[in-house]
Amino acid sequence: MPTLLAASAVVSPPRRPFDDSPGTLSYYRDLVGPFGLDVDEELLRSAPHVRHQDLLDLLAGADGIRDFAPDLVVVAHALPDLTPFTAIAPYLDHLLGGGSVNFGVHQQGLAAPFTALRAVSAFQRGRRSERAVLAVLEQTTLPTRFPLVHDHGLVDSGVLLALGTDGGPRVAGVETVAAARGPAGRLRELTAADPAGTLLVTGPWVDRAALGEPASATYHCDPGTYCTGVWLALARHWRAWRADHSTVVLCDTDPRSGDTHLAVLRSDGGPAAGEEER
Repeated sequence: MPTLLAASAVVSPPRRPFDDSPGTLSYYRDLVGPFGLDVDEELLRSAPHVRHQDLLDLLAGADGIRDFAPDLVVVAHALPDLTPFTAIAPYLDHLLGGGSVNFGVHQQGLAAPFTALRAVSAFQRGRRSERAVLAVLEQTTLPTRFPLVHDHGLVDSGVLLALGTDGGPRVAGVETVAAARGPAGRLRELTAADPAGTLLVTGPWVDRAALGEPASATYHCDPGTYCTGVWLALARHWRAWRADHSTVVLCDTDPRSGDTHLAVLRSDGGPAAGEEER
């Protein structure tokens, strides 16, 4: 299973000017027109216009990342890129030296980065990767109003994780809990093996009341993101968490589907329970 070796994060990078070229506006009209929507030029003009490329330029230059030289690059995002027809995974590959297998995971909502972790794990099991990077990107400039973004104050953000096969906290399991079931029972199972050594990290969309009183320490992510919340927290705090906890459980609920997605990270010597993919 993948191990975390380095990470970088960015939130609310500098804004860029609005591109009001006829070609871009025409593309947006063609994109939203079949759904009976109109391009909201006022909304576009007031937006930050941060591209996935801009996020990657900042993320890839961080210490521990820029010289990592991956053999696998995976880019996950839940919202579309600002720039149409841009292949962003090859761009990240170029920034990090070139020559990797690279692809994107999208149209899965908040599940995308969890699916990407499963993919990295599969490449490792097949001995097709030893050094991978996973980028989780979120840009908020859209051509028409989207309540998930505009009613919740989402900001542009991104995370880049450098993943190896040893030497750091190990991704011991990735799983999904269906909305009809709810995550509380599964979280109790995951923390029961070592409640004192487990940290539960809940994303901004988790219904905390439905979880009851967690048996372990809990870190709640701030609102303002859709798919990057728990990954931002991981990128910022993973070294401190590794020193203080043998197990970290990342947990977030997609507000659109109601499904909850979990990723379990264990440091050396942590309990082995829950090491599976679902």
